[in-house]
Amino acid sequence: MITNESKEFFCIDASKYDETKQFQVVRPASLSNPKNNAVLFVTEGFLKYWEAALTVEECIVIWPENHPVPEELSKKHAVILSKEPRYGFAKFFHENHVTYNAMPKPYQLINGAMICEGAEIGEETVIFPGAYVDSDARIGKNCYIASGVRIIGSVQIGDDCIIRENTVIGSDGLTTRRNEEGKIITIPQFGGVVIENDVQIGANSVVCKGAIDNTIIKSGSRIDNCCFISHNVQIGQNTLIVGEVLMMGSSSTGERAYLSGNVVVRDGVSVGNDAFVGMGSVVTKNVPAGVTVKGSPAR
Repeated sequence: MITNESKEFFCIDASKYDETKQFQVVRPASLSNPKNNAVLFVTEGFLKYWEAALTVEECIVIWPENHPVPEELSKKHAVILSKEPRYGFAKFFHENHVTYNAMPKPYQLINGAMICEGAEIGEETVIFPGAYVDSDARIGKNCYIASGVRIIGSVQIGDDCIIRENTVIGSDGLTTRRNEEGKIITIPQFGGVVIENDVQIGANSVVCKGAIDNTIIKSGSRIDNCCFISHNVQIGQNTLIVGEVLMMGSSSTGERAYLSGNVVVRDGVSVGNDAFVGMGSVVTKNVPAGVTVKGSPAR
């Protein structure tokens, strides 16, 4: 299996941005998980972690223009200065025409389900007619994949999992920035989804792939019908998420959290171990372990 650690998503010459650098970048990376031959960005809020970029080789680093570039960084990597590095990251893909949209794959029709060549499916797993399983999918043993389920891109599903009708695993999350003229620039999504053992996901839910790294649902968790789990979300073990919950990008829960119906968790916000979020709440700040919050905004 080719993982996102080794996969080449594109091929762009670093000399386009620094003529003294003669190498290619072939993948995106985050500062928390840097990789060789990658493009990554450093925001002002994460400047204290910039030295992580020194642990890898031959990268393009998008750097905030109002901060001096460390000499060690400019010697090792090509550096692009940007007023807002996250926008610089979006601009990099836009000007290089990188989209990374899923493409059709050769498939076999097995019991009415479309199983792409290369997909791995464990023993005793049941897949109903009308399901679609992409070539990079890895499904464990004794799973139940209902009719209409779509498993797209790099998705790993553990043993004893249940995915109910018409749910989509591995959809693109919507990550965008506006350019100088106000036009929306979409950032391609390169990550995958990891679902550990004994996870159940209800009907008509969506679990988006990570923007760079993976969206992760840990073992024993339960997600109800009509939920939206956005890119880079991490759900802790044995967490219960009730119907119509929306977890925005890079939000997370600890272990044994409980999110009641119609809850919204803002991007980047964490809900701690054993925390309880009441019905209809809008969570805009981190929730400590063991705390109950309710309301909009949740308190």
